[in-house]
Amino acid sequence: MDPTDQTGFPQGRRRAGESGAGSAALLEEPAAEPVTAPRLYQRCDRWTGVLLYAAVVFAPWAFGATQTWAVGVLTGAGLGLGLLLGIKRSLRWRTGYQPPRWGEEALKRGQPGRFRPHARAARWLTRSLATGTIIVVGYCLVSALNERATYRDGIQTFNDHFLVWLPHSYDADASWASFWRYLGLAGFFWAARDWLLGKSPREREPEEPLLAPQLPPAPLPDRLARLLWVLCLNGAALGVVCILQRLDGTDRLLWLMPSRAGGPDFHFGPFNYRGNGAQYFNLLWPVSLAFWWTLFRASQAGRRAGTRIGGEPHLVLLPCALVQAACPVISASHGGAVIAAVQAIAALGVLLVANWRSRPTIRVAMLTPFAVGVGVAAYLGWNQFQVGFLNAFQDDLGDRVEIYQHAHQMAVDHPLFGTGPGTFPAMYQLYRSGDPADAAAYAHDDWLQTVITFGWMGAAFVLLLLLHPFLRWWARDGIQSRGDLVVMIWVALVGALFHARFDFPFQIYAVLQLFLLLSCITCCVGRKP
Repeated sequence: MDPTDQTGFPQGRRRAGESGAGSAALLEEPAAEPVTAPRLYQRCDRWTGVLLYAAVVFAPWAFGATQTWAVGVLTGAGLGLGLLLGIKRSLRWRTGYQPPRWGEEALKRGQPGRFRPHARAARWLTRSLATGTIIVVGYCLVSALNERATYRDGIQTFNDHFLVWLPHSYDADASWASFWRYLGLAGFFWAARDWLLGKSPREREPEEPLLAPQLPPAPLPDRLARLLWVLCLNGAALGVVCILQRLDGTDRLLWLMPSRAGGPDFHFGPFNYRGNGAQYFNLLWPVSLAFWWTLFRASQAGRRAGTRIGGEPHLVLLPCALVQAACPVISASHGGAVIAAVQAIAALGVLLVANWRSRPTIRVAMLTPFAVGVGVAAYLGWNQFQVGFLNAFQDDLGDRVEIYQHAHQMAVDHPLFGTGPGTFPAMYQLYRSGDPADAAAYAHDDWLQTVITFGWMGAAFVLLLLLHPFLRWWARDGIQSRGDLVVMIWVALVGALFHARFDFPFQIYAVLQLFLLLSCITCCVGRKP
């Protein structure tokens, strides 16, 4: 058993401020001997962090991870992360080593009675999330194995020898690709969760409570803070490149690869479709703003405590958030711009409600980035956004009405098990009017496309998984954080889920990976008791 508790104090040592029978019991109990972390475990843990950082940085720059080679690289990274997680779990079981972790360590030794219901709820949610992940990935595997048809070189060959009462696929190759893709994403999610809940080497070191300097506690654990720094800085660099490319008017992605569709106004940065770029930044900028606000509040507390504050690096996050928030408007995606505006109103409301008792200077600090962000976005992208918004009502929603009609009929024809994961492009060939130009790779409605490919049976499990990021914070377990940080992440997730009703953000690997990473963070954070 690990000899340190959640705060880093040895079990047999009395903490500052403790009194009563509980403190006497702690003084009388001898401290357990620590179990040294196996060297292989330390290496796996270190490589987990490296792969996570690499995947987060690589995904958007690799043309949004829409290319086959980019999806293969990220899928391999996810499978590698899953393998590292398996090795770490095996070492814990074989050696008895229990690494210091946020929240879970205290639950193993028992909490006061009023926290036990929250502990049970946290364990139940974690188990249900793991079960749902296994079911969804297994659903893809069964569909690929139980093939109803194959689709190769534009020819669909049907197979009568399949089990009709099990999930099946009308494009076995596409379902196999979806299986490996979702398996890699599952490895990415659970490896990230395990790594984030672990304490860094600095946080594992016990401190003498009477000798430790009276510093305000860090607002976030080291690993979570570093991951957010990587996300924010990488997103800001990506946003600057996207804006420069749009102002330059080039018809190449990142000035390197020709865009597959549309003119120079149709793509945005590394994304072939400007809507996907707007969706990525709408997921990112509320998180950057929340991270800046969290560190800003911590720095204000540090000033009141009389501690020395250095260069305050969190100030860099504010322009990063502003650049990212301006990108959906500059991209000329009318859907992305509308959602960004709604998110901005929601984010402002969250910060005002969470800090309504703060000093006037704090309120001014909240309003300033919104005013600056609106000004920058209007100056750089209003003309393109206005043209795109007006054209949306003149081109029959981009010819999507016919796609929606065919997609709804596909859902009616295959209600229970669907057509199989990844089979929408192949199946749409059977429903289109006959002109090859009418082929569609996406339904432009991810909710509908999920029902088509997974059926109502599989879509129900996907929906249950989507509930966990919004439920997990209510259990007082894991990384304890302020509510405004989590609610701001919820604002980003809800924006993506709403945009999915009219577009296809979750068919793009970079967007889906970022959505899962933010969901993972919410599944690691619990509210303070």
